[in-house]
Amino acid sequence: MLATAGAACAQNPFAGSAKAVDEGRGIFRVYCTPCHGIQGEGGRGPDLTVGMFSAGDKDSDVFRPIYDGVPGTEMQSWSVQFGDEGVWKLVTYIRSIARAERTPPKGDPAAGEKLFWGKGGCGKCHVAGARGGHLGPNLSRAGRTRSLAYLRESVVSPSADLTAGYFTVTVVTADGKVITGVQRGYDNFSAQLIDMSEKFHSFQRSAVKSIQREYRSLMPEGYAKMFSETEMDDLLAYLVSRRGEEASK
Repeated sequence: MLATAGAACAQNPFAGSAKAVDEGRGIFRVYCTPCHGIQGEGGRGPDLTVGMFSAGDKDSDVFRPIYDGVPGTEMQSWSVQFGDEGVWKLVTYIRSIARAERTPPKGDPAAGEKLFWGKGGCGKCHVAGARGGHLGPNLSRAGRTRSLAYLRESVVSPSADLTAGYFTVTVVTADGKVITGVQRGYDNFSAQLIDMSEKFHSFQRSAVKSIQREYRSLMPEGYAKMFSETEMDDLLAYLVSRRGEEASK
């Protein structure tokens, strides 16, 4: 067994091993597909076939979030279940599904950017680069973490595979006022949410008439009708182009 203390900084001992790829695939199919998809092309979790990762692009960078987990996300630590060797085999498998060449989206990113900030009004709820709203998920790195197919589904059917932490919460206060927004915290005793004006609210269950959480998005469902096919391609091309460059400047 490899030493656990410095495993995340070590070289991948299984790099290029076909056997490790097969064993890593078996682990992935059982434990990772609910969030990353059967082919690793993403869902609630990032698309792993892009070959680029938020933590970095070396094998050790891929190892670390699997081994330690990612605080504030659904990504738990798998160090106990898999051990160092199992995690390295997962890394080896993930490397094997990265595509050397990806089919680029058909649209025009520049035209899509205008739609994002203009006709679509997407920037009212989503950050992209240095500006935008905070009601929905940050899209500054969408092209590094999401597949084209997932992005399309998220635009056309935003509630189909909702990102954790962005559920809809509706509160009826003691005086009958109804407040609806995006979940920021939720437990048996309280709920926190941000409304459409990005005002933060916190409520104790004992102090209100009701608190309801729904597994649906507040994002409108009508973008498939709002945009022509060409406009949809342009918008998706813009989202795919978002790779977080501004964050590194």
